[in-house]
Amino acid sequence: MNEVIRFVLHLDTNLAQYIAEYGNLTYVLLFGIIFCETGLVAAPFLPGDSLLFLAGAFAGAGALNIGYLLITFMLAAVMGNTSNYIIGRVIGPQVFHYENSRIFNQQNLERTHVFFEVYGGKTLIITRFVPVLRTFAPFVAGVSAMNHAKFQVFNIAGATLWVSVLTFIGYYFGNLPVVRSHLTLAIIIIVCLSFLPGLIEYFRTRRKIKIDQNKT
Repeated sequence: MNEVIRFVLHLDTNLAQYIAEYGNLTYVLLFGIIFCETGLVAAPFLPGDSLLFLAGAFAGAGALNIGYLLITFMLAAVMGNTSNYIIGRVIGPQVFHYENSRIFNQQNLERTHVFFEVYGGKTLIITRFVPVLRTFAPFVAGVSAMNHAKFQVFNIAGATLWVSVLTFIGYYFGNLPVVRSHLTLAIIIIVCLSFLPGLIEYFRTRRKIKIDQNKT
């Protein structure tokens, strides 16, 4: 666990070190992190948005292959969500009854469930850009027995959009001198921007509900 925490806190230097030491095996590491972050409901603390951005920046600098990187991340994101969906479908109802747990608690479950109630299947796309909810969304889809074919359509669409946007932002902008000089700040901004799609959709829905109420 300490190794994971250190890796997350010093993601830029650690990723550079892994690339230098392990070469192509770095793709296996990146696959594992994204798979766990999206596939294990107990691992929302792992880097997601920041890892896509940084890996894209390293690809832009020539240290990683952008094509291999996109394939690695997309496979990891799709397979991770699928795994999370299966876990939710099989054991979900028995897990979320620990009221004092930071992760396995009813509040986190209900918060993501509300997204499904309001936005339906596109929740899987919206929450791709929202840390924590990204991890819980496929799990709740499994708990609520969402149709598997429908789940996979939104799962693949969300993974493709999420991976492409953040990786290419890193690829094209991550090596600009101003970004490299303020990399920690850039990562924080990327993570904050990840919340925007969910917030925009939330306020759009609230506005629509308010208009409908005024009409009645």
